[in-house]
Amino acid sequence: MSPAPAPPFPAVGGERRPWRRAIAWLLLLGPFFFASYGFATWVSSQRSDIGFIRFDWEERIPLLPWTIVPYWLIDLLYGLSLLLCRTRRELDTHAWRLLATQLIAVGCFLVFPLRCTFERGEVTGAFGWLFDLLASFDQPYNQAPSLHIALLVVLLAPYLRVVPRRWHFAVHGVALLIGISVLTTWQHHFFDIPTGLWLGCLAIWLFPDAGSSPLCRVRLSSDRRRRNLSLAYAAAALALGSLAALAGGGWLWLLWPAASLSVVSLIHLLLDGEAFGKREDGSMPVAVRCLLGPYQLAAWLNRVWWTRRLAPADVVIPGVLLGRLPAAADLQRLPIAAIVDVCAELPCPTPGVAHSSVPMLDLVWPDDRQIERALAALQQALATGPVLVCCALGLARSALVVAAWLLRSGRTTTAGEAVALVRSARPAVALGAREVAALADWQRRQPPVPRRDH
Repeated sequence: MSPAPAPPFPAVGGERRPWRRAIAWLLLLGPFFFASYGFATWVSSQRSDIGFIRFDWEERIPLLPWTIVPYWLIDLLYGLSLLLCRTRRELDTHAWRLLATQLIAVGCFLVFPLRCTFERGEVTGAFGWLFDLLASFDQPYNQAPSLHIALLVVLLAPYLRVVPRRWHFAVHGVALLIGISVLTTWQHHFFDIPTGLWLGCLAIWLFPDAGSSPLCRVRLSSDRRRRNLSLAYAAAALALGSLAALAGGGWLWLLWPAASLSVVSLIHLLLDGEAFGKREDGSMPVAVRCLLGPYQLAAWLNRVWWTRRLAPADVVIPGVLLGRLPAAADLQRLPIAAIVDVCAELPCPTPGVAHSSVPMLDLVWPDDRQIERALAALQQALATGPVLVCCALGLARSALVVAAWLLRSGRTTTAGEAVALVRSARPAVALGAREVAALADWQRRQPPVPRRDH
């Protein structure tokens, strides 16, 4: 028996090149891969109601026997990837991604089995034996999401880490060739590819490179507004998913926004703003942006629409500005030295400007810990010069932080006074009586602060 794997969220660091641990993971993951995949195939083979999803144009995809070589290459890359990890943290994160990908994919194969309709027949020539070897354990089931594609997404990370940046094009080229091979070997239909890509991104989101997994922070929210928002997102996801399933064809692309909204629903119900994966510099991992792409596009369009007639930022008091997430052009015009960003759902990379990220959920009152983090970030940033406090629109979350800072710093004495000052600077601010009352409650929980002159 191989040693039991460590918990999925070890401390950063650990021994360099943990060879023994990598081999232990390989001894666990390798047999599990073949056993679970084979089990799902066997279960599907016993059923008579296995359907398929195929587009008419797929009939024109040629069978290219030589592409069985890159198709098989992923098995070698799978094993080597564990040995490439430099630290225990990297290794365990990568291994848990592989395990999660396998578990979720097999679950999908068992619940929603699909079959491949290509009739390949016998392949002769130099590559025929590779097709024969594949047919000895694989059957035309276990289609969507493509486990081949999902694993390919997960495998990219360790190889991009060790390969010099100037050779990244070669890594991506090999990955592209492997991705295409699932079609040109007639192993999968097209529908399996985007679903496999999404699954790979989901695994990366579940086990991020830095910080803890969202799974560590799962807690059912007792906040009624968060529950209502979660229900609304879930209803939208169900509506889109149902339309995709009923209409079929090109409407199947609606499964992407449906899946995206499902994740957002779970974030509001069980997680927090940090679950969006926003980094301290305002950027987001590519995998997260693919996972939540449709939702983020809608959020960005909403930002553009509601702020189209507003200034990018307004001065509340000298040195403190309140505004929307800045675009590159805004950064050139605004006289700021630092940014305190409290938007959770959209990226905001700001190269050349000090950036602090305190992700807060939209339309939700933040908890005291988040407010304290934002105030500490704002106070620290003020030492560098003028600071922009921003969220998606610059009308609610960021306005709340500035109002709380005005109270904390003694520049105003009451919540109503603080909100009035913020609204006088940016009249479109969406802080009403409910927010003023919540801010007053927060103020009562704080130690008294002497009033300061403006």
